[in-house]
Amino acid sequence: MTPTTNAFAGLPPSAESHFRLFYYAAVFHIISYLQRLASVMGTLYNTPSHSYTFLKGYEKELRGCMPVGLTEEDALLWWWEQIREWEESARVRLPLRELARHTGLSYQEQLALVLAGIVEEDIRFGALFAALQEPLPARRPCLGLIGALVGEANQGSRMGDWWGATHRLMEAGLVVAENQTAPRSEWVLRVPAHVWDIIRGRTLTRLSADCTLHSKREFLPLKELVLEDALRQRLHGLPSAIARGQLSAVILRGMADSGRRTIMGALARALRRDLLFCDRSTQSQTSAESWQTVGPLATLTGAFPVVALDPAPGETIELMPLNGYDGAIGIVMRREGGVSGTPLERAITLTLPAPQADHRESIWRRTLGAHAGDELDTIVNRFLLPLGNVQRAASIASSYALVERREKVTASDVQLACRSLGQQKLDTLAQRLEVSGGWSDLVVNEATAEELYELEHRCRHRERLLKHLGAGFRNSVNCGVRALFNGPSGTGKTLAARILAAVLQADLYRVDLAAVVNKYIGETEKNLSQLLARAEELDVVLLVDEGDALMTNRTDVKSANDRYANLETNYLLQRLESYQGIVIVTTNAGNRIDKAFQRRFDVLVDFQPPDPRERLLIWQHHLPASHGVGIALLEEVAQHCALTGGQIRNASLHASLLAVEAGRDGQLSNFDLEQAVQREYRKSGASYPIQRPAVRNGSHNGLSQFLAEVH
Repeated sequence: MTPTTNAFAGLPPSAESHFRLFYYAAVFHIISYLQRLASVMGTLYNTPSHSYTFLKGYEKELRGCMPVGLTEEDALLWWWEQIREWEESARVRLPLRELARHTGLSYQEQLALVLAGIVEEDIRFGALFAALQEPLPARRPCLGLIGALVGEANQGSRMGDWWGATHRLMEAGLVVAENQTAPRSEWVLRVPAHVWDIIRGRTLTRLSADCTLHSKREFLPLKELVLEDALRQRLHGLPSAIARGQLSAVILRGMADSGRRTIMGALARALRRDLLFCDRSTQSQTSAESWQTVGPLATLTGAFPVVALDPAPGETIELMPLNGYDGAIGIVMRREGGVSGTPLERAITLTLPAPQADHRESIWRRTLGAHAGDELDTIVNRFLLPLGNVQRAASIASSYALVERREKVTASDVQLACRSLGQQKLDTLAQRLEVSGGWSDLVVNEATAEELYELEHRCRHRERLLKHLGAGFRNSVNCGVRALFNGPSGTGKTLAARILAAVLQADLYRVDLAAVVNKYIGETEKNLSQLLARAEELDVVLLVDEGDALMTNRTDVKSANDRYANLETNYLLQRLESYQGIVIVTTNAGNRIDKAFQRRFDVLVDFQPPDPRERLLIWQHHLPASHGVGIALLEEVAQHCALTGGQIRNASLHASLLAVEAGRDGQLSNFDLEQAVQREYRKSGASYPIQRPAVRNGSHNGLSQFLAEVH
């Protein structure tokens, strides 16, 4: 009864045509099922309570393309044969056919998949299913109804256990049961929207909230990537190993935004496949429900699946098997944490090193193009960014230059571009501080000043320095600079950090310890990991105020609290040692910091309270240019009032406020200054060391003297 020429030979070979054939085959199964019901229950299309007249049009169209005189059983078999013949002649990628090839789905299972989602194409099927499933209030088909629709179809073809067959669809993530607390026969099945769209032939880029599909043409060939030679050679051999089935996974470790996805995209291109990128980096564990969709999506699209993970320090994420997919996968993650599971039985791990200056220069030149100017060398050496951030910063910096009607990008443009990147990544864990000025704005003793100059030089040449070290330093140093500022409160530690960032043309972020330290076990380490990783990737100066709260001496383990506190200290020790950015820790209790931390700091700067000469300079620096305070009083206050720089700043601010309140903007008097200094002593609970006769006797001569000075 089968015609010699395929009935659908005129259909264009496409995924949409293939879907339509299965769609009409599914509709024919529904009509056939209703006809069987009609033989028992009566009229087919016009029952007393329901109208199925819309199916008349479908039936007329279907019968028109089928041979005349087929029995119901032969008609169902005819559809199966015609679809198979049409598939064999199609030389294009057909998502439903790929499912059958890679997962072994039978024709009936493919049909069940289409039946589960058919209401997505025609809303009238919803009313039909609701009527057939009464009293179950569902407009999607339940598992029992799908079994009835296809269970008796085509007795001559390979049948299967329809409970098990539908279960396979659910295991593969192709259908989802929405009410699994109900009896299994009443489970209502739904096809995920992105799976359905791909099956029916739509081209998508965003498949779900965390999965995106990228064409292989978006990526450069492996040979054109800016990489170290050793890494390039290892990557060059991966495509053939994956094609031969020798590898089940490729794990690529490195900083975020370091080009990990670009490398995986180039690998996918070498495999002649698109890239399916699934970002699970915001989840500590990949949930079973979300992970189930990755396999079917990869099979349906023919893409190379790559999953981004971000396990916390000491955490291992276990990946479940990728049902519905039988190829290799890619995994990108930072250097911390672990991953395990069945997909990693034959895995290879590669680590991306920090990019060299010539690699960064290549990306800067490629992205900036004609906008690269005379400051390119300064930009390359100053901003030690991963390659992905180099590309993003270059694009944003070009926009800043164009806004100011300049053709060439400057280092200031790049700094603003990096700042915009930082706002997206760091602002939840740290606060950006405004930076300005130079070392002349900081009054410290000569020894402290020398240490600060040394710190600036260490930061400027931190990358070049690595190339000029002896063999004994191999693999024991990196580009990181760790500095400890120790001294009493108000001696200029934070100001020095601001000035250092300013002279380096870098942004300064102060750590919010309240947002980092957490009472729950493991959360502090996780927050620290995110903070340090993001600061490292943006190459900012990180300021940890009152760092002794995190770096206290380890204690004998007498309780569980001691044990976990020591674990936090040990983690921070290890992470600081591998940190590749600039971090400054300030403390006014250096004796509380663990000795192991002190050994790991590259520069230790002691800040001492200012001596009289330094205090006089600080006063002169903070008072208005035409302040009106007598030099004799200033020298006396500087000599006898042992205030810190912070206290002098506060006193200068209050004295200026008194002058403004009295209507003498910027014209301070001796009385204003003394009142402000006395206020600082009251705040600290100390006695003002300079005694005036009028003040000592409690008379009003002080005010009289003030009025005389004014007149």
